[in-house]
Amino acid sequence: MNVESLITDLAFILLLGAVVTVVFKWIRQPVVLGYIVAGFLASPHFKYLPSVTTESNIEFWAQIGIVVLLFSLGLEFSFKKLMRSGGSAAVTALIIVTGMMAAGYAVGRMLDFNFINSIFLGGMLSMSSTTIILKAFTDMGLRQKKFASLVLAVLVVEDLFAVLMMVVLSSIAVNNSVEGSALLLSVGKLVFFLVMWFLVGVYVLPSLLGGIRRFLNGETLLVVSMGLCLGMAVFSVYCGFSMALGAFVMGSILAGTSYAERIEHVVMPVKDLFGAVFFISVGMMVQPAVLSQYFWPILLLSAVVVAGMIVFGTFGMLVTGQSLKVAMQSGFSLTQIGEFAFIIATLGLSLHVLEPSLYPIVVAVSVITTFTTPYFIKMSMPAYAMVERHLPRRLHFLIDRYRKEADKSQASHPWRRILRRYAWRTVLYSIVLLAIVLLSKSYLAPYVRNLLPDGLGRFAVVAATLLGMSPFLVALMLPVGTAKGLSRRQTVVPRIVLTLFRMGIAIAFVVHTISMGYSTGTGLMVVAAVILLVLMLFSRRMRRSLHRIENKFMDNLNERELRRSGRKNAVVHDLHQAYMTIGDACPFAGERLMDSDLRQRFGVNLVSIQRGTHFIPIPNGRTRLYPGDIVGIIGTEEQIENLLPVMEKCRPTGGAEATAADSLLTSILLGENSPLVGRTPRSSSLRDRYNALVVAVDRGEEHIEARPDLVFAAGDLVWLVGNPSELSRLT
Repeated sequence: MNVESLITDLAFILLLGAVVTVVFKWIRQPVVLGYIVAGFLASPHFKYLPSVTTESNIEFWAQIGIVVLLFSLGLEFSFKKLMRSGGSAAVTALIIVTGMMAAGYAVGRMLDFNFINSIFLGGMLSMSSTTIILKAFTDMGLRQKKFASLVLAVLVVEDLFAVLMMVVLSSIAVNNSVEGSALLLSVGKLVFFLVMWFLVGVYVLPSLLGGIRRFLNGETLLVVSMGLCLGMAVFSVYCGFSMALGAFVMGSILAGTSYAERIEHVVMPVKDLFGAVFFISVGMMVQPAVLSQYFWPILLLSAVVVAGMIVFGTFGMLVTGQSLKVAMQSGFSLTQIGEFAFIIATLGLSLHVLEPSLYPIVVAVSVITTFTTPYFIKMSMPAYAMVERHLPRRLHFLIDRYRKEADKSQASHPWRRILRRYAWRTVLYSIVLLAIVLLSKSYLAPYVRNLLPDGLGRFAVVAATLLGMSPFLVALMLPVGTAKGLSRRQTVVPRIVLTLFRMGIAIAFVVHTISMGYSTGTGLMVVAAVILLVLMLFSRRMRRSLHRIENKFMDNLNERELRRSGRKNAVVHDLHQAYMTIGDACPFAGERLMDSDLRQRFGVNLVSIQRGTHFIPIPNGRTRLYPGDIVGIIGTEEQIENLLPVMEKCRPTGGAEATAADSLLTSILLGENSPLVGRTPRSSSLRDRYNALVVAVDRGEEHIEARPDLVFAAGDLVWLVGNPSELSRLT
């Protein structure tokens, strides 16, 4: 790799990207579209400007961009969120993938493509782009909307489906049929590694970060988090998956820790830089010659993507019990194809089954639909208003009734609630046991056979494996407590059935382990092992150890929530310490601590304030509270629970046109002609006229806390919370 050309190409596309995106900002267009235009201008296909020297250089930077973008997505979307919306997301993703594959196949046959090419075309049209939608949501300030979280859940499930689709398409291309065993092996491998990553990450990382807490400044946290991200990406490739999947998994694990917001903050500049390179690389793939030669197929396929994603996405969300509004917003957000279309096309070319002309066509469709994505997201609300206006009243009634029935069905039948409590433990412990068996087969058995005679070696391997498995076998068979709201009588039958099922799984693991070393006479050893395990069930000490392991795992999984609510963080008697973030609509925002009456109104004590990198221990009564401050609160669980919704209250967003910049902490330098010069925060009516709040003022070397009687002067650097574009008028 020529380092000089690498840096030259990066400098060129970033400078060009900066100019184009500033223009797009000026004309109020989404930044991602500016990146795509900049990519086209930097490509060899645009003759009026210099082009990059080596396109592979840009591909190198773009791959890093995908990894960092997926890592950032994981930070916003924890495993808990995925599990909470997993059923709805899986059904919606299945409907979209099935429907779009059928539509793509039909259009391919209509365009005279053969069977294999039509199947591959359906696969390429069935996957929306996670990176493009994530960028669009971020630019438009929609990340916190309900439909956005559902869309992101669907995209994650689609990415998992994509791994299976690669196996299916490869099998069809090679054998003209689907190899069921290969598909099952791929599914099992994916589930196994996802659960193992999740288990190890949740159990180890929060404790590790907590142990080095005092060393984690911004620089160190960036190095640690990016090291974990890239390390998991490399390990993912080693296991046979994509780098992007590994980066997403690591982000999802870290999202459950109390460092998620800080990591997101320090990683944001890296994400913005390499994300820009990725979208510029997409724009570089636009080929005007291909657009003109295959104009009508490209236009037809683009229309199929847009219409199909809207129809199948909306229908999928309605089927899972979402409202018509949320369903249409979701469907309109999915109207593009992206990186997985290129991966599937590359697979088809490598297997020599794909027409070479199909690749540039799909690239053109991807670029067109990427370009139109922000506009379709904006169109979702007007489209919903029109549909709601013309929808027959009876059909509207049926949709609402179905949604309410779907909500009721979540409530629960004893079997469903008990199954949920047993299921995750069964899956987790089974995966751990499977990992122990695989490690024993792959590493322990060969090593021991080289050290010991055959008979003794086999016995040692089986005994060591069973010993390592024994705690988890016991945990697998232990009964689970009764679900809240259900009596023991209601759950006796489900508990007995599920306990017997788990015992059957445990015995199967024992039999398989013994069969690793012995082919005959295993019956006696199986009986002995089962008797030993049954006896171990009555060991109180073993139960206590297993409960400690489970409790630690659950505490790490819920670390952010526990830190926010103060549960399990008792300081003395019934008092707990919690850390909560002040929302922009909190009634105490901007007030002095002495004026908030927190102790009198809620009975709590405020003991610390974390303001960015500035930490204020034991703040005095004159200290003001500002949006974004993380405050340490000591009180009883009930007092903290009453204070949380008040302290974290936020203003409702103003719809699709609201931007993420509406409530940023920003600074402005006051010039001689600034309307603030000579006025105070009170007399300038900042809150009423600009919806802004003064945080502090830097005057030379002096840092001045915001006071109502503070007079602004030219040269002051004023820190405010508000919309930077609005506040720029005050300079």
